[in-house]
Amino acid sequence: MKIFTPLLLIGLALASCVPMTPQARIDQHPEKFTRLSAQHQTLVRQGEIAQGMTQDAVALAWGEPAERFVGTKGMAMTERWYYEDSRPLYTTPSFNNYPSPYRPYHRHRGDGWGMGPEIVYVPYRTGSVWFLNDRVESWERVR
Repeated sequence: MKIFTPLLLIGLALASCVPMTPQARIDQHPEKFTRLSAQHQTLVRQGEIAQGMTQDAVALAWGEPAERFVGTKGMAMTERWYYEDSRPLYTTPSFNNYPSPYRPYHRHRGDGWGMGPEIVYVPYRTGSVWFLNDRVESWERVR
């Protein structure tokens, strides 16, 4: 039992780091996938989206968004989904407890003198999808 618990925790931690693929999302929600047209099923398998797709199809193809915004356009309901990732930013630690201007996402901890680089992960937007009446109206993605 003493060995089982740490191994279980390590396994859960590693499983949470595995990126979700369209196929993994399809396997989790086969009922949503079977409701799609043949053309949309092909796009979802490739991780692509197109105008007219439902929100379920987009969630299967690209995953759940980092943020959702709702609103209106004329008399129609709109929703915008933003997708994000993060990239490492390597910085040199500041000395004498002064925050570095190159670390805007890092809170000053007042930990004194430091040696070597620090790594801060900075979020950036990778894509957006605009829905009009629950169907894809337009989308954009970082190349």
